[in-house]
Amino acid sequence: MAMSGGKDDGAPMMDMNMTPLIDVLLVLLIMFIITIPVATHSTDIDLPVPSDAPQTTVDPIKNKIVLTQAGEILWNGVAINEGQLVGNLQDTLNFSVEPELQFEPEGLASYEQSAKVLNLIKVSGVSKFGFVGNEQFREFDKT
Repeated sequence: MAMSGGKDDGAPMMDMNMTPLIDVLLVLLIMFIITIPVATHSTDIDLPVPSDAPQTTVDPIKNKIVLTQAGEILWNGVAINEGQLVGNLQDTLNFSVEPELQFEPEGLASYEQSAKVLNLIKVSGVSKFGFVGNEQFREFDKT
């Protein structure tokens, strides 16, 4: 019975057995892959800090968010962006007694922006929340 395609005449095989050689090479390859250090390239960048950004303060009693027709978000009368709004909402949760948060969109404020702001308020975990100024829209022809 011939084992590796050799002849049945009883002569010794002259071909080298490649299986152990391939096994040793695969093990060496795996060892080299494991010992290669992880490539971690990082570049430190100093980001600019806005100096003209309005400083908004969180009132410990009551805070008011107003959405304007022009698309601005006002926090206690100071224009802020959505990132600052999230920061202010998180700051309100740091007080021992959570301050009241009032929400008042103008009559012609964007519904889409109102929905975004309400979603940010909901996600932030604020529990003392209320709508104010709705009485001015009691009749549809008044604006």
